[in-house]
Amino acid sequence: MKPLALFGGTFDPVHIGHLSVAWEASELLDAEVRLMPASVPPHRVPPTASAAQRVDMLRAALRGQSRLTLDTRELDRSGPSYTVDTLDEFRLECGERPLMLLLGADAFAGLRSWHRWRDLFEVAHIGVINRPGVEASLPVELERAVAARRTDDPAIIRARPAGRVIELAVTPLEVSATHIRQLLAAGRDPRYLLPAGLFDDPALLAPYRSSFENG
Repeated sequence: MKPLALFGGTFDPVHIGHLSVAWEASELLDAEVRLMPASVPPHRVPPTASAAQRVDMLRAALRGQSRLTLDTRELDRSGPSYTVDTLDEFRLECGERPLMLLLGADAFAGLRSWHRWRDLFEVAHIGVINRPGVEASLPVELERAVAARRTDDPAIIRARPAGRVIELAVTPLEVSATHIRQLLAAGRDPRYLLPAGLFDDPALLAPYRSSFENG
């Protein structure tokens, strides 16, 4: 059965690094991948663009293909939004369909700080996105928790609804949303760092250009 993989982030703005990772993960796993924009994370500065603006950018970026889709449920939900609650919701919808949470290696290394982190393995697989040549060391407790769950076989992921951890080596792209915001704020045009669809409507990138235009 084709897995459903979830790739979250603020996407402020969505850029080619996000899309490249999601696309390669979809190919490696033969999975549908949904990009899931987060609300205001409690541990970081609020996004520059509003939720509606980030959704508009994602819709523009995803036009013309069907492998990657958009899911806005974390923006639509009121109150705190915990990943495990989102996965519980997907599990109810998906039945026995394989479900996967895609995480960067750094985020995975910090998994113990997440709400009900051990429960994540009960409802989903975890795909750890690694750039070739870069390894993040895991805390002992986390390594013990995942040691017996590791696999390098996508067929095992497709055969089970949850519970495994697989590492996915993707093409390294050094693209930063922070750097892109700085370029736009300075009046620059990061034409080939952003998906082409974001340049079709000047209003899409307006939240990041305002400091330049009003300076």
